[in-house]
Amino acid sequence: MGSSTSSGATLVVVGGGGFRVPLVYRALADGPFAGLVSDVVLFDAQQERSRAIARVLKAMPRAAGGPAPSVRVETRLEEALPGADIVFAAVRSGGAEGRVLDERVALAAGLLGQETVGAGGISYALRSIPDMMHVASAIRYLAPDAWLINFTNPAGMVTEAVSAVLGGRVIGICDSASGLVARAAQAVGLELGDSLAGVDYVGLNHLGWLRGLDGGVKSGRDGGVKSGRDLLPGLLADPVRLAAFEEGRLFGPDLLRTLGALPNEYLFYYYFHREALRSIRSADRTRGEILRDQQENLYPRLAAAGDPFAAWEDARRERESGYLAEARSADEERDEADLAGGGYERVALQVMRSLLTDQRADLILNVRNGRTFPGLPQDAIVEVPSVVDAAGARPLSTAPLTPHQLGLMSTVKAVEQDTIRAAVHRDRDAALRAFAGHPLVDSFHAASAVLAGYEKAFPALRASWVG
Repeated sequence: MGSSTSSGATLVVVGGGGFRVPLVYRALADGPFAGLVSDVVLFDAQQERSRAIARVLKAMPRAAGGPAPSVRVETRLEEALPGADIVFAAVRSGGAEGRVLDERVALAAGLLGQETVGAGGISYALRSIPDMMHVASAIRYLAPDAWLINFTNPAGMVTEAVSAVLGGRVIGICDSASGLVARAAQAVGLELGDSLAGVDYVGLNHLGWLRGLDGGVKSGRDGGVKSGRDLLPGLLADPVRLAAFEEGRLFGPDLLRTLGALPNEYLFYYYFHREALRSIRSADRTRGEILRDQQENLYPRLAAAGDPFAAWEDARRERESGYLAEARSADEERDEADLAGGGYERVALQVMRSLLTDQRADLILNVRNGRTFPGLPQDAIVEVPSVVDAAGARPLSTAPLTPHQLGLMSTVKAVEQDTIRAAVHRDRDAALRAFAGHPLVDSFHAASAVLAGYEKAFPALRASWVG
């Protein structure tokens, strides 16, 4: 272990001023993860943000129990990392304004303006990857025994890029796949327990499908009977049950029957591209503009509020209620369970617990492909059910991809690898190839226009190209 003050570990949060950090801390202070970490170190390039979040953590109400982890704010990465056992990274390169530009430049070129999908996701990666390569190099030098758990988006691309520095000591996480599985399992009355043996989920980050839910896994509140029957086809054929959870409503019974699978919510932008683009274009503000406006005075408010936790909690619920709004009807609100928070931080903390204690966990993670999908490069990062313990994370075996799944995954993976090459080697041709090759960019002229637009919006990007 690192330099923690007691038997608990030291957790360093890079991007420690991030809005969701209190969700992580709440899970560490109370519940099954209490006692795992004794020291939390916050580092953020905007130190006033991490100081404001530190106030929220210290004001957080707690259930009765042992001492909460100590909180320390550091202003330099070089001072934050030494002694780290685990590093969480949730960096937003370019800040809220960068996200707005990602969206608006794409829309100006007639393309989808979304944070992690399509042109906006490529632009975001071109900023995120260099910043995270710097973080990974610092970890390798200052905390070589630490594990990096990456939330920085686009999570799959960032994880793949930094794995060139950290190898298997980086694990990427996202809660959208595990959330999908949990909601589908609830809809069929299936209790998954601690194993994903009955879950057939395949894909890349923000591009995946749930293909099976094995009824042989413990089912029902009383433990159930091991039937060995796939429960997913019955769900896909039942419009009433589909209407009871978010992805079922999002995609509808006709598409789901056609696919024979339940897509990750982000595939809405692929299967309903025209509708998504029309909805985003018709809105007064983009998602990034809404969040920027919501949070414009949030951090000064948190820094001055008598009850900073209450101020943060109000802002969190407002933020969550607008997630993927373009995919819902005007009068449709998000499920209360989805507003409660507790998604990706639970996944991250389960990973952390397994790494520190060797207590096995089965989770859907972003890990090295190896031989999981022979049609993809072995060093590619894929998002699949995985086992994690003190030795790291490894993909569980999975059934072969269908031609449709392999085709879309191969196309998007080629885009991701060109984007990584562009970001790491400052290769403009690779960036242009990434934009032109993405299935949501419909012409080379559009690709050229959107890259030129991003170069104008982000002068550092234009100045970075080599050759």
